[in-house]
Amino acid sequence: MLDLENLQIVAAAIVLILLWTVETIAPFLPNRQRRFRHAARNISIGLFNSIVLAVLFAPILFLLTTWTQNNRFGLLHLLELPIWTSTVAAILFQDAWMYFWHRINHRIPFLWRFHKVHHSDPEMDVSTAVRFHTGEILISAVLRLGVIAILGLSLWQILLYDLLIIPFILLHHSNIKFPEKIDRLYRALFASPAMHRIHHSPERLETDSNYGTIFSFWDRLARSFRLRDSRTEVKYGLSEFTGHETEKLSVLAMMPFQNSVIPSAKGENDYENLIYHQ
Repeated sequence: MLDLENLQIVAAAIVLILLWTVETIAPFLPNRQRRFRHAARNISIGLFNSIVLAVLFAPILFLLTTWTQNNRFGLLHLLELPIWTSTVAAILFQDAWMYFWHRINHRIPFLWRFHKVHHSDPEMDVSTAVRFHTGEILISAVLRLGVIAILGLSLWQILLYDLLIIPFILLHHSNIKFPEKIDRLYRALFASPAMHRIHHSPERLETDSNYGTIFSFWDRLARSFRLRDSRTEVKYGLSEFTGHETEKLSVLAMMPFQNSVIPSAKGENDYENLIYHQ
């Protein structure tokens, strides 16, 4: 299990550096300023959250999965599936949970207070993928323990999923010029950069869409899949913030405890005349 944990760290570092380099060579939105400072800030937040999770939840996760395995507790144990079928099911169940968790972060005002730290980034790039408030990370980790117990996930199935999502979330947050033909093929199964750029729009109609982590079919099944005909007119961030005040760590840390503003509804800004399709 330690090998998978170490592999996650190595994989995250390699993929992040690789995509950040490609962003430099072939950016979707060019002329980005303060890229080193921007990436350093987001990565620092991500590293801090990783340490918190490792210290507080790694022992609990080990004890919980040991208990479920020894007691044959949880849905996957009841089904008694072959190992490869159980592994595929474990990945799908975890990704379905991630879709649901992401969606309720947008629906429940208390959760949105924390999640908007992620959405407040005015210049989304690969480093935005690890920019989350510690409060959201802790709430997510606690709720995930219940999901793990209900499903009867093994520790290696959890670590495998956590390893798999690394390249997906880093890619679909990246500022890479991803050809539309490739994106179209890719998003037939997976959450793509074009989908996630829409999700990080300040327009509520767009923000409340495209929640998928690995697979895009959750959005299609739940009717939250959305793309525009015009995909180059992209803005990021939240309309309640007018400048780069969200790039201060102190502001990000206190953001959930300030007055929360829901993203604006369609028709209140420049997105009024855009054409959408499902």
